[in-house]
Amino acid sequence: MRQIRAEIGVVAKADGSAMFEMGNTKVVAAVYGPRVVQNRSQQLNANALVRCEYTMANFSTGDRMRKPKGDRRSTEISLVIRQTMEECILTNLMPRSQIDIFVQVLQADGGTRSACINAATLALADAGIPMRDIVTSCSAGYLNSTPLLDLNYIEDSAGGADVTLGIMPKLDTVTLLQMDAKLSLDTFENVMQLAIEGCKAVADYIREILLENTKQLQYRRGT
Repeated sequence: MRQIRAEIGVVAKADGSAMFEMGNTKVVAAVYGPRVVQNRSQQLNANALVRCEYTMANFSTGDRMRKPKGDRRSTEISLVIRQTMEECILTNLMPRSQIDIFVQVLQADGGTRSACINAATLALADAGIPMRDIVTSCSAGYLNSTPLLDLNYIEDSAGGADVTLGIMPKLDTVTLLQMDAKLSLDTFENVMQLAIEGCKAVADYIREILLENTKQLQYRRGT
């Protein structure tokens, strides 16, 4: 697994924010809310409305072609992140409100969806949004008859199968599972187990970051 690094509170005006790095992939997430629903026709009387917007900075890859905002891939990833985070947010505790999650890829080198989900989890926690459990994500693949964890761009582009997994580790619940190729059952089980181990390793790291952040807040308040 590539080196991971995270930082909380990177966007000053957001209610919660975080930066998350997985190898050379670097993303920033910002959370606003819960707040009044901007479009009253979308208001949910029993739950909070969760919205998500995923974008890639024009300088995030070596490809200098400008992609229009709202392109098909960005829309699909926005939906995936929103559905994944909705599984963990206790939306029933915040009816008739809105939570906005903005995620931007600053540097892309494979595993961007997983990095975005991990950053969003930290940003939600930083904003004090009540959750059933944290959500962590990691990818695994199968290349040259070898299972690989947390693929970079070159490994991901080599033509092997790729699995992106998201879990709530304490609840032992899968919130996201995406595959881009067929695998035999035995191979899938090996790759899946590798991805689960990666998710749990990310979860341990995220808990460390949240604990350290809590200690710093207590120190600033003199408690």
